[in-house]
Amino acid sequence: MGSLNCTEHVNAVTCTLQVSRTAAPYQAAQPRSRIYLLCFTLLVATIVGTALPAFAQVDSNEVHVQPREAPKPAVPQADPSLTTHTRPMRVDVNLVLVPVTVTDPDNRLVTGLEKENFQVTDAGVAQQIRHFSSEDAPVSIGVIFDVSGSMANKIDKSRDAIVEFFKTANPDDEFFVITFNDKPQILQDFTDRIEDIQEKLTTITPKDRTSLLDAIYLGMNKMRQAKYERKALLIVSDGGDNHSRYTENEIKSMVREADVQIYAIGIYDLNPAMPEEAKGPALLSEISDWTGGRTFPIDNVNELADVATKIGVELRNQYVLGYRPSKPGKDGKWRKIKVRLTPPKGLPPLHVFAKTGYYAPSE
Repeated sequence: MGSLNCTEHVNAVTCTLQVSRTAAPYQAAQPRSRIYLLCFTLLVATIVGTALPAFAQVDSNEVHVQPREAPKPAVPQADPSLTTHTRPMRVDVNLVLVPVTVTDPDNRLVTGLEKENFQVTDAGVAQQIRHFSSEDAPVSIGVIFDVSGSMANKIDKSRDAIVEFFKTANPDDEFFVITFNDKPQILQDFTDRIEDIQEKLTTITPKDRTSLLDAIYLGMNKMRQAKYERKALLIVSDGGDNHSRYTENEIKSMVREADVQIYAIGIYDLNPAMPEEAKGPALLSEISDWTGGRTFPIDNVNELADVATKIGVELRNQYVLGYRPSKPGKDGKWRKIKVRLTPPKGLPPLHVFAKTGYYAPSE
């Protein structure tokens, strides 16, 4: 049986073991059983003899048992937290969403209106409102905070106002803060922790000039990472721009292309000393009006906190109208939006604030 040992170096290990296990009983059998044992041995020898030529070139020092193939490592899945701030993909690009604020003659918010109270035209054509909401949906919010030298005597009240603004937030809101003087910088990236922002605001020292336009550009660019469909910027500044690389026309074009509401608190001097300070109110008003936001000019820093709170509450109490343009354009041109209101009987004349248009998608 020694000739059968060679099968230990091939895939016939099991067969060899079977043979070795059955050989002992047959050796102790009666003489007639030896005939069967001889036949069985010849059969095994024939099988082994057939297999050996195929392994004639195999080194006896090699391991001839085929190792089991190691399982392929699983492809790692992306951690959802790594994509928290990526820009969401809009599946239905034909759906136009229009946030709307309604106020009464005393500038108080008007809530409780229904879809039937609103009419929307797109490029002069009446549209069917398919989506209507007045719920407090989460918002991605950025604060653009002027920390130039002229803010030195207003910085404390301005900090307090920003904190009050954040106190009106939805628990699911996310925020970032950009400060600007000679150049803008991100003071706090997206977070939902107000205390993080409050702590960093205490480290600010007003100095240098005012790069307002550059700060707006950085804020609009940062909004590309927002995780919510609704997005808003709050600008807190005391004057016009005097140190930006970007021009007014460039920023105006960028604002019109983006789907971001802009609010501003302008802390203006009644008698501005510089030409850019005199232009500041008009610039912020024009930009905010395009987006459906508003600019609140004040001349007393003690009003800052109340105005900031008012803006925060306004963001929480907006109507959102959604429609699919009946004549969608694919030419990339500006399409004018007009929102009209038919108030219930008994109400005074109401004011409507909504974005004035959008750029149609391009082919």
